[in-house]
Amino acid sequence: MTTTSGNASSDLPGKPPVVDLATWQAARDELLIREKAHTHEGDAIAAARRRLPMVEFDGTVEVVGPDGPVPFIDLFQGRDELLVYKHMWHDGAPHQGQCEGCTVTAWQVKDAVYLNARGVSYAVLTTGAWDEVAPFVEFMGYTQPWYSVRGVDEPVGGAMGYLTSFLRDGERVFLTYSTTGRGNEAASGSFALLDMTPYGRGEAWEDNPEGRPEGQDPCWYWRSDADGNATWGPTGRPVPQWTRPGATPEQTLGRQGHH
Repeated sequence: MTTTSGNASSDLPGKPPVVDLATWQAARDELLIREKAHTHEGDAIAAARRRLPMVEFDGTVEVVGPDGPVPFIDLFQGRDELLVYKHMWHDGAPHQGQCEGCTVTAWQVKDAVYLNARGVSYAVLTTGAWDEVAPFVEFMGYTQPWYSVRGVDEPVGGAMGYLTSFLRDGERVFLTYSTTGRGNEAASGSFALLDMTPYGRGEAWEDNPEGRPEGQDPCWYWRSDADGNATWGPTGRPVPQWTRPGATPEQTLGRQGHH
């Protein structure tokens, strides 16, 4: 099974115009000026982010992992900094019914070795009960540490779908930064790579040249059926799940209430 269609088309709509290499290089150099300005502005924003104040909270609050309850401060693993992703959870839903948007982030941060080298630990938090979370983590093959924060107040618990940064100073713990929505794209390299391609993400909000196919609903490609066709119907799964052993077509997402 493939997660995307591999059928190449010989008549793509709205293709870029064909020019000689010198013309292409001139257009590329002009765009590079804007790209460098974008990079420099991003550096300035990151500098401002490092100057944000922080909020102290009780680092002994307990979260639940594979070894049972542990104090939140243990997630630092002895390091001074900690990044967490807060993964949404649908109580009682089977694997295929869990959050496809959070899968985008969790799947693409599969190894924190470079974060660790800079003194930063990484973990995934979720409001799911641990007895539901544990088999899901095993099914997905995640190697990053996961913890249930069910019933835990902010900033450890609370709303999910956030990337959040914490700092430890001895036994004191502080909240330093949090972002959600498209702010989470920093953890998902596929978005930046898609933005480098001529057809982009294929989403309706994108500004495309005249003649390109009309964009679809945001995130349309996050869930697919067994044949790799994007679908948000009950037969779909978050795309990476089709690579997991035992993943089969299903007829329901098994979710309850609003989602």
